[in-house]
Amino acid sequence: MRWIFLALAVWGSIHPMYYFISWFNANGYDLMAMVDAWHVNAATSGLVWDLTIAAIALTIWVLVETVKTKRWIGFLAIPATFCIGVSCGLPLYLFLRSPAKG
Repeated sequence: MRWIFLALAVWGSIHPMYYFISWFNANGYDLMAMVDAWHVNAATSGLVWDLTIAAIALTIWVLVETVKTKRWIGFLAIPATFCIGVSCGLPLYLFLRSPAKG
């Protein structure tokens, strides 16, 4: 399962980034314009809030569990979540917290 989580983290970083970069190339590199585009209608606003709440829940989980276990590498999932998305941050954290078989 560990390697499946890593593959999903890679996919979850590349696939969304393709769309973000395509949008920036077409509309200019204006982050606030992208945020405005995310709220163009009720459906997209719903998705934004769904992902925002999931990102906050994931962040709280990562913070609590990482401090408890002192496996500090888990903190990498937080910037991955907010800079790329939950599609990268969640599987990355699952990969980082799963035991490496040695």
